[in-house]
Amino acid sequence: MIWRLAADAVLVLHLLFILFAVLGGLSIRWRRWLLWLHLPALVWAALVMLNGWLCPLTPLEIELRHWAGESGYSGSFIAHYLLPLIYPPGLTRGVQIALGAGVLLLNLLVYGWLIRRRKTTGS
Repeated sequence: MIWRLAADAVLVLHLLFILFAVLGGLSIRWRRWLLWLHLPALVWAALVMLNGWLCPLTPLEIELRHWAGESGYSGSFIAHYLLPLIYPPGLTRGVQIALGAGVLLLNLLVYGWLIRRRKTTGS
C-alpha cells in the first residue's frame, strides 16, 4: 500500500512539474520570485523533450509500482499518461521536438508580455 501511494505521489508531482514548466511563466505576474523556480524547470523540461531524454521521475514511479506489486509500464510518463488523452497514437520524434519547441515558444511569449507590461506600467 505504501509503495502504491508513493508511486501515485510521484505521478502527481510529475504532472504538476509539467504544468509548472508549461504554464509557470504566467505565475510570475503575481509572484516574481517564482521566476527563479520556473526558468530551471522550463530549461529542464525543454531539454528532456528536445533531446528525447527520459525524466528521472518516470523510472522512479515505475520502480515504486513494481515494489507495490503492480506491473508498471514501459516508455515515458507522457507516452503512458498524457498521449492517450491529448495526442493521437504514435508519438514521433518530430512531434516530441515540436512539443518541446512549443513549450519554449509559449514561455517566450509569456515572458515577452510580462517584460513589456512591466516597462509600460513601471511595476
